[in-house]
Amino acid sequence: MLGQKRAIADRFVQAVRSGDWLDRSRLLGYAAILGAFEVGLLLFWILGAHDNLDPTGKPLGTDFISFWSASRLALDGTPTLPYNPEAHAALQASVVGGAEIGYFGFFYPPVFLLICLPLALLPYALSLLTWLVATGTAYAAAIGRLLPRLAPLELAACATFPAILLNIGHGQNGFLSAALFGLGFILLDKRPWLAGALLGCLVFKPQLAVILPFALAFSGRWPAFVATAASATLLSLASWALFGTETWATFLSGLLLAQATLSEGFVEPGKMVSLYAAARLLHAPSWIALTLQIAAALAMIVLLARVARRTTASTLGAISVLATLLATPFALDYDLTLLAIPLALMLAAGREHGFLPWEKMALLLGFVLPLASRPLAMGLGVPIAPLVVVALLALCVARLRPPASS
Repeated sequence: MLGQKRAIADRFVQAVRSGDWLDRSRLLGYAAILGAFEVGLLLFWILGAHDNLDPTGKPLGTDFISFWSASRLALDGTPTLPYNPEAHAALQASVVGGAEIGYFGFFYPPVFLLICLPLALLPYALSLLTWLVATGTAYAAAIGRLLPRLAPLELAACATFPAILLNIGHGQNGFLSAALFGLGFILLDKRPWLAGALLGCLVFKPQLAVILPFALAFSGRWPAFVATAASATLLSLASWALFGTETWATFLSGLLLAQATLSEGFVEPGKMVSLYAAARLLHAPSWIALTLQIAAALAMIVLLARVARRTTASTLGAISVLATLLATPFALDYDLTLLAIPLALMLAAGREHGFLPWEKMALLLGFVLPLASRPLAMGLGVPIAPLVVVALLALCVARLRPPASS
């Protein structure tokens, strides 16, 4: 009996290790089921909307109400008010007819206010649709460039990646950040100055740019490094010129509230995917969680110092995305749109050169992570996101090793 159980366990481990059962027909079937669920959910969300509220009573596009209201205040000549919670909240309430929706803060630097500026030129719902179509098109272009040899059905399966639906539901900027990351690394060697200009635009969300300077410097890609710094500086100066010193000063003074959002749990840790949030979810004190997060960030910098010189631009992009998700303390599940970059590159490498042991299972876990992360964290108190990201990072690094001689 014991031998039988051991044999069953060995077969199970081998199946997971090889991933041979994850063939094309199974994956397309799973994707079709997931896609049908997502389309149904999206239709429920759209058809049940009224007065700029979704069927659950939240603003349509939830976080987008923060962006649109910030735009309205800036267009009205008061660019400091998006950083004033009372004024910002009052405008948000007016968008939904005074309904009780809570407050959606605007903790972004004025560079993002520059990007948001045109949004309130359109009515709220139309503006949300335009925002998602524009940023979604850029996202699709970037990921499509990473998967040039996939058949239409396979591309459709990739489009069921749950982070896409999460970003749509939140009206967030995950499409934009992933497009900038992806296109930046796609162009890194062929057009380094343009690549750097795109990567520098990530200054609008600086917590996602913490690893970039190290990746570019350690890999010796100095033209892109300089272009990234120049782009970030020019965008910051442009926002200062347009919105004034007071807006920047108000933003900087509000960083304490942004820090409290993290340390005091104003955003539930279960909605986040960082190591810091995972430690807090497991009831670690804030200082221990922060210490672990700093240690992880330093470890990612050391890792890049060791591997950046021997990577292609695409592999460097995949490693940089995964290192970013492990290094930043503030990333939510809709930011997992970034995961499409390493997932696409690992899929392409596996199809061309063969999959590594455990790689298919890691790809599957990475694909479903945006769907599973929040329910597991908030429902069961199990934060799986950092573990999955670490597994994907380990496999990316493993591809850098020369094959063992026979």
